[in-house]
Amino acid sequence: MPTKPETSQRETVIDVRNLSVHFDLRGSSLARLFGRDTGTVKAVDGVDLTLRRGEVIGLVGESGSGKSTLGRALLGLVDATEGSIDFEGRDVAELSRKELRRIRRDIQMVFQDPNAALNPSMTVEDAVGDALRVQGVKSAEERRTRVIDALERVGLSPVELFLSKYPRDLSGGQKQRVVLARAIIMDPSVLVADEPISMLDMSVRAKILQLMLDLKRDLDLTYVYITHDLATAKFFCDRIAIMYLGRVVEIGPTAEIFADPKHPYTKALLQAIPEPDPRRSVPRNLPRGEIPDAALPPLGCSFHPRCPAAVENCGWESRDLRVLLEQHWTRTDAEVYAEERTLVGDLDHLDEPALEARVGDGGSAERVHRILDAIREGNPDEPFWHGVEALDEQADGLHVRFRPGEDPRLRRAGGVDVACVLYPADGAGADGSGGGVPPNSGQ
Repeated sequence: MPTKPETSQRETVIDVRNLSVHFDLRGSSLARLFGRDTGTVKAVDGVDLTLRRGEVIGLVGESGSGKSTLGRALLGLVDATEGSIDFEGRDVAELSRKELRRIRRDIQMVFQDPNAALNPSMTVEDAVGDALRVQGVKSAEERRTRVIDALERVGLSPVELFLSKYPRDLSGGQKQRVVLARAIIMDPSVLVADEPISMLDMSVRAKILQLMLDLKRDLDLTYVYITHDLATAKFFCDRIAIMYLGRVVEIGPTAEIFADPKHPYTKALLQAIPEPDPRRSVPRNLPRGEIPDAALPPLGCSFHPRCPAAVENCGWESRDLRVLLEQHWTRTDAEVYAEERTLVGDLDHLDEPALEARVGDGGSAERVHRILDAIREGNPDEPFWHGVEALDEQADGLHVRFRPGEDPRLRRAGGVDVACVLYPADGAGADGSGGGVPPNSGQ
C-alpha cells in the first residue's frame, strides 16, 4: 500500500503572495468633495499562504483579524488591493466576473450562518440545485439526480423527506448539512469554511466536523477552515495560521502550535481555551485591551500595545503614552486626576502616531516628569517603559522619545514561522532555535 505523502510534499493548490485587501473609509461628504483622505482599513495586509492538496489549514484569530476577508478573497468575493492568489495557474485576483463564475466550480464557500445562507422561499431541492442551474446544467432530471446524491452524502436521508422542505422546517444541523450539500454539488476541490459550526448547538458541532472530514476523505477535498476557536482547530486542522490585524503572525503544524507556541498572541489564545473540569485552576494571561483600529494600526508590531512580553523595539509610540496615562487615572481619585490632567494638558494630539510626544507645557514639564516617574515606580514591569528612550524637559513641555520599532515579518523559529521580534530574522531566536526563511514562505 502506498504511503500518504507528507503535507509539505503535496501539490500546491492555492498560493497566496503578498495579498492585501484594503477598504476605503467613506468619511463625510465634505471631506470627499475636497478630496481629503478619509482613511483605509487594512483588513488583509501582506499575507503569504500556501495551501496544499488534501490538507486542512485553519485561519484562527479574534473578530477583526481579517480571517473571513482572506477567505472571501480566495473566491474573488472581495477584490484584492495588492498581491496574487494563484489557483492552478490562474490568478484569482485578476479574473473577470465571468471567469470567477467558472472558477467557483472548483472553490466553494460554506458560510457561517445557515439561516442567512439559505433562501427561505426555496425548497431544499431548489436551494441545493440552484448552483447547477447557474453553472448551465439545464436538465431538471440531471439536477435532481445530483441533488439527491449530494443530500445522501451529507447524511440527509431518506432524501425524499427533505427535498420539498423549506429552511424553516429544518433544525440548525440539518440546515448546515444542506449548505454543505450545496457546496459539494459542483464537485469542487477546495472548500472555504467560514465558522461553519459557530451557529450550531454544541450537541451537533462534533457531528458536522466529522461529516466534513468524511467528505474530505471521500471527495478528496482541501479545506480552508476559518474559526476563532482553537479547540476545534486542533481537532480539524493539519496546519494553523494565527491572524492578527490582517496579518499571519504564526503558522505551522497544528501539533507544533499547541505543543510549543511562539508568538505571545498565540499563547494568549491557547490560554483562553475553556477548561471543562471546574476543579482545575488554569492560569490565564490574556491580552489587555482590544484589537486596535485597523484603519490606523500601531507602529511596529501591531500586537505590542497588548503584549505582556513586549520589548524596546516593538514599536512604542505616542498613542501608547495616552493609554498609559488614562489607565493610570482610572486608578486615582477625582482630586488627583483633576490636578494631573491640568498639568498634562490635552491628549488628543497623541492620537497621531509619532516617535516623539509632548505633554504639558514649559511651566509644567518638571511636574509632568515626576508624574511619569511615579507611574513607572508604581508598575516597573509595565512593558511600555522598554520603549522609552528619553524624557526631556524642554521649553514647550516634557518630550517623550521612543526607540524606533521593528515591523516583524515571518521568520523561522523551531517548527513554525512567527512574526515576532523575540525571534530575530537571522533565525537565532529567543531560545536559540530555528533557522532563517524568507518572510513569505508560509511553510
